[in-house]
Amino acid sequence: MSTAIVSAPLFKRIHDAMLANPHVPDRQVHIEASEEGRVVLKGNVHSFFEKQMAQEGIRRIDGVEMIDNRLKVNWK
Repeated sequence: MSTAIVSAPLFKRIHDAMLANPHVPDRQVHIEASEEGRVVLKGNVHSFFEKQMAQEGIRRIDGVEMIDNRLKVNWK
């Protein structure tokens, strides 16, 4: 996870939640977020379960208003 367009505290909370999520390969997920609370998840995961868990892992973070889950599932 790397990209961010957001205040540091919100990005840190999102980043920490993704790192703590055992169901998401964090190096393959990139985060973009705005100060208005819109978060975009991009990258590749191995299953629809991982895609959903990435989204659910940040849904309740204070400051996240909308999640645009653009993660792609690669069945390799």
